[in-house]
Amino acid sequence: MSTTSLAVLTKARAKFGVRLKERDYQNLLNCQSVPEIMVYLKSHTHFAKALADVDERNVHRGRLEMLLRQNLFYEFDALCRYDSDVSDGFSRYVIEKTEVEQILRFLILLSANATEKFILQFPAFFSKHTEIDVNRLAGATDYASFLEALAPTPYYRLLKDFQPNAEGRPPVAEIEMKLYGYIYQNLLTLVLKKTKGQERDELETLFYTINDYTIFSRILRLKKYYELEPEKIKESLFLRYTHLSPALIDRMCRAETTAEVFDIMQSAGTGRMIGKIGYSYAGDIPPRVKYRLAKKNIHFSVNPSVVMISFMFTAETELMNVISLIEGIRYQVDRKTIRSLLIM
Repeated sequence: MSTTSLAVLTKARAKFGVRLKERDYQNLLNCQSVPEIMVYLKSHTHFAKALADVDERNVHRGRLEMLLRQNLFYEFDALCRYDSDVSDGFSRYVIEKTEVEQILRFLILLSANATEKFILQFPAFFSKHTEIDVNRLAGATDYASFLEALAPTPYYRLLKDFQPNAEGRPPVAEIEMKLYGYIYQNLLTLVLKKTKGQERDELETLFYTINDYTIFSRILRLKKYYELEPEKIKESLFLRYTHLSPALIDRMCRAETTAEVFDIMQSAGTGRMIGKIGYSYAGDIPPRVKYRLAKKNIHFSVNPSVVMISFMFTAETELMNVISLIEGIRYQVDRKTIRSLLIM
């Protein structure tokens, strides 16, 4: 193993080692306000440096969340600077994921006729990392002008065929699936092209398994909320990279009930993980599987790229946990409910 590869392994595992632990989450759950969360994060966790210059007495939820996202972005950026065949691809993934998050946030605001909030909440640090014309996007007033703002980017081609409904609201759920499918396909294509042997096998297993559960979750969602025909459901699935057989997917798509979908998925080798993770609702299963697999890779893989992307996945999960805590405590959600949303 090269010195650079060893450095990646050491750095990623060291960062994972200082993640929030069970006691940290319990202490955060005991906080009574967003400023209290800020104080704890600043005083007792690895977020201390990122929050060092923030006055906890005047902290705003939006600013706190932005600082945490900025910290994560630059942590990923620093890790991706280590020289390897896949570093550039991982760096591109970090940028694309942030772009997709902001595109989806704009569409949600567009649906609520509140696009004026977009530029106020846009992470300013990211402007120099994206080819999206942020000001032009912020000035969009409907789906057509939104597409025009994205015309110079790859996202225009992905989204140009979607149509808003009679009230002018775009199909955000379908767009979300399309965009995340795009960035994960880019990453997996890179993995399959640039890696080989055990490294490739480990990365392929990670991504295929995550996609297996994403397919399962989407079938449940489309059946429960949209009542689509089986063929329509299959058209919306990311079927290129999966361990699930076409026959099993077809059975899930044709199942009469969501309970039957669960039974079919759990009959497959991949699906047996459902019984090993705690989850609050079906959509909660894929991120929990993703975290479980990534955590295992960090501990046991000897391949730097596997450990690097696995750390990224666990760090994204940790940020999602902290944001859930901030939102839950801000809106005085029952602590038991907040805890059920945390992935550890």
